[in-house]
Amino acid sequence: MNLIPIISSDLSEVGYNPSTQQLEIVFNSGGVYLYSDVTSDEYQGLMNASSKGRYFHASIIHHPYVRIN
Repeated sequence: MNLIPIISSDLSEVGYNPSTQQLEIVFNSGGVYLYSDVTSDEYQGLMNASSKGRYFHASIIHHPYVRIN
């Protein structure tokens, strides 16, 4: 998955695979998580949000996830 650097106080990089609906997030703290069942609309909402951390906590955090690093 290609990761895109973003400007956020919480998140460092984001990658999305629309065919599997998986969202990979690298946090500034160093953790890397893979979220499942994330729709394209939710991903676009994250990328367009003025506060990506706030959007993540409101819309993405409830999805199933695994820590991959």
